[in-house]
Amino acid sequence: MKTINHFKNDNMKTKRILLILFLLGLSALAESQLPLPPPPPPPPPPSGSGEVSKADSLVNEGDIQGAIAEYKKIYGLNPRDPGTTYNYACVLSRGSQIDSAFRYLSLAVKLNPSTSALTDPDLLNLREDKRWEDFENDLIPMLNRKNNNAIKDIDYAKSLWRLLCMDQSCFYETGIAVRKLGPGSPVVTALRRLQTMINDNNLKELESLLSQKGWPRRSEVGPEAAGAAFFVLQHSNAEAQQKYISMFEKSCRENEGSWQHYALMFDRMRMNQNKPQRFGTHTYLDPRAGSPNELYPLEDDSKVEEWRKEIGLEPLRDYLARTGIKYVPSQVSNK
Repeated sequence: MKTINHFKNDNMKTKRILLILFLLGLSALAESQLPLPPPPPPPPPPSGSGEVSKADSLVNEGDIQGAIAEYKKIYGLNPRDPGTTYNYACVLSRGSQIDSAFRYLSLAVKLNPSTSALTDPDLLNLREDKRWEDFENDLIPMLNRKNNNAIKDIDYAKSLWRLLCMDQSCFYETGIAVRKLGPGSPVVTALRRLQTMINDNNLKELESLLSQKGWPRRSEVGPEAAGAAFFVLQHSNAEAQQKYISMFEKSCRENEGSWQHYALMFDRMRMNQNKPQRFGTHTYLDPRAGSPNELYPLEDDSKVEEWRKEIGLEPLRDYLARTGIKYVPSQVSNK
């Protein structure tokens, strides 16, 4: 589910994920502290934004039926707003009101075609319905008209969108379980185990795709689908990350991949190998090892700014100052 800002602003979901990570300390679920390019300026808050906040709060509490009722009211106030329509479809999907969810989702993407619908785990119930294929096939031409035919290898893109959707699944449920039951709850443990199984299956599917198609290129599948390979590998293991890091780097050098994502995966690989990170993209993920507000050790304090500059990242000192993340340089660089 996206927020009211034409379902482009992911603040609500980002906060939800970060809360899960803080409480669980799971490297498999951790999201990056590296900022992505800023979104476009939001429009003025719509009327009824207090009701939107109430609806979002109900979603975060797991009260889907209450959220459906709230979003129904909001939709009635502004049925032409794509963000409201999209969010209404998402909660309807969560509430297993499949027919209504398809109806409002179709209205939302006609108002503003977006790949969000193809990667959003809120819509997993719709993905399992036989009507999903028709919906997806209808949306792709709209996306291509909007984005200058960015999606050329449609079959590959579809597989990657589904993987990205599955990669993000369970975050919502885990967040509710942690807040209501605590991180040590057997329910949370079961959800962690389920997420691990999903991650393992995603990795197998991705490796099969990579062996057939190679690393996904933004010019062939679009940026969202291309990013799926990164997210799946980011939530895998050091062996898989090391196997594909060179392929990822080559894609970035050809301007077909994200250098920010590359830095994140390189540093995650080094962390999974119990080695210091190179680019300074991660804080401690395991609260037993260090504070989540403290930068994970660097490979070389004297070279980190040079390495970041080479791939277009902002200076580490600026990033630390802006985010409030703590870092004490080592006396001797750890090479």
